[in-house]
Parts: sequence; structure tokens; C-alpha cells
Amino acid sequence: MMPSRRQRTFLLAFTLLCTLWGLGYPLRCEVCRSDGQKCSGKLKTCDSDKDTCVIMVGESSTKGHKSVGTIKTCMKSKDCFSGIVSTTMSAHDYMVSNTHCCQTDACNTGSLPPPPNNRTENGLVCPSCVAPFRDSCSGSQLARCVGSESHCVYLSGNVHAGIIKPKFATRGCATESVCNTKAGAEVPSITYEYYLNRADCLPAPRPAGRGE
Repeated sequence: MMPSRRQRTFLLAFTLLCTLWGLGYPLRCEVCRSDGQKCSGKLKTCDSDKDTCVIMVGESSTKGHKSVGTIKTCMKSKDCFSGIVSTTMSAHDYMVSNTHCCQTDACNTGSLPPPPNNRTENGLVCPSCVAPFRDSCSGSQLARCVGSESHCVYLSGNVHAGIIKPKFATRGCATESVCNTKAGAEVPSITYEYYLNRADCLPAPRPAGRGE
């Protein structure tokens, strides 16, 4: 028995709907960047390879100049990790952020509390350097890790600041959460977007003479 026209129409519509579910609709996220702990912007359709909305609020210090900012944007899910991240390259160069990743339309339209910023030294040290416009640095200095920073990182790649994409390299202390970031990641910060060519992360060694 042949299906009726109505049955055929229903089957065609059901097949099309299943196909659309399989492909996934383009995600829409709020996109903005601002000084302070909040920002608001328009909903924008993400590029097809970016399936995650993100909101990040953080504090950074560059040569002692501190700033607080918030960013909302689209990301790849493999590059986005919710939680607190802290990195310290020196007493006057650090970044700490609180991030939330989500995967439904407009899920990043709210706000986040600022991250805790514990600057108390924890006894661990890591090789340290900050090298703008270079793709490597030796880490001849030492950074004193603070708070929950327990790992040493070595990051290098390009900073995307408009049409300018200079190289950078840096080493220092970090929370273990930074180890989720891999080479090839596109990582936003409260100031710029970083494209990483290198992302090494190892437990910080204890100074000589310090027991467990």
C-alpha cells in the first residue's frame, strides 16, 4: 500500500527536520568588550566552527598598570574552559580571569563575579619572561607563584589586535587550569585575542631544600 500524499509530506518534513538537527543551527552569542565588570552588545551569529558562547571577566597588570575588563564572544568548545585562570610572569605582570562557557543561543548575556585575586606567594617558582614581538624567550628570571598557581607555562604565538598580529612569547606561573589550553587554540582575553603556536604546561618544581 502506497503512502498518501499527506503521509509523504509528513515524512519529507520529518526527514528535513532531522537533517537540520544533525547539522545544527548557527549559534548566536552576545558580543562585546568593555572596561569594568560588565558589558553589553548585540547578538551575533557565530562562525560555523565556533559552537560556544563565552563570558570572561578579569584583571590584568602590565608593568604595574592594572585594568579590569569583560568580554563576551564566540569560541570553539575545545578552546573554552569554565572557571578561574591565574598567570603570573612577575610581581607586576599577571592576569587572573573568571570564565563561563555555554552552548545555547544568548546564554552569555548575564554577568560573572570578578575572580578572586590572591597575590600571596605559595613558595613555588617558575622561569619567567615576557617577550613582545618575539616567538621565544629564555626564562632567565624567576616568577614567584601566588595563590593556587601550581604549574609553569610557556606560551607563544600571535596577538590579534585589529589588523596587527605581532608575535609574543611568555613564561611564568599558572593555575593547573591553564594546562587545558593547547597549541592551535584561539584564546580571548580582556584586552586581545591570542592565537597560540606553543602551550607547554608542567608542574612547578619545589625550590631546593623545600620538603613536601
